[in-house]
Amino acid sequence: MSTRNVLAILLLAAAIAACSAKKKPGEPQASASAATAAAATASDAAAEVGARIYSGNCVPCHQQNGVGIPSVYPSLAGSSVVLGDPAQLALWVIRGQRPASMPAGRYPTQMLQFGWMKPADAAALFSYLRSNFGNSAAPVDAAAVAKALGQ
Repeated sequence: MSTRNVLAILLLAAAIAACSAKKKPGEPQASASAATAAAATASDAAAEVGARIYSGNCVPCHQQNGVGIPSVYPSLAGSSVVLGDPAQLALWVIRGQRPASMPAGRYPTQMLQFGWMKPADAAALFSYLRSNFGNSAAPVDAAAVAKALGQ
């Protein structure tokens, strides 16, 4: 057997041993760092989608900085609706069902309904709203939005 073949066999055996040592029965193949990197990439992509939806649909009323227009359109910064129950936020934005925490008649304008929005897009937008404009709240996932909408 040539030195080259022996080296190839040793490298293959070392690779198999390394994979076997790291993986426990029932665990996925990816390492924790790979899973963390994948989650971060997915989170970055969702943040980008949320920012794009906000810029394309919400800026005219709530402004680029999220503070709205006083006495006309509400601020999203520190908003109890944005920071509160994601299900109520979903019903408000997508179906126009005003949350109980938002008093009627405070603003002369009406919130547009975004019924075209899919749960994944809505979750990305809500997560964007909850993590920008000085807000700090947990992200929203598409399953929670779908559940709130009865889907």
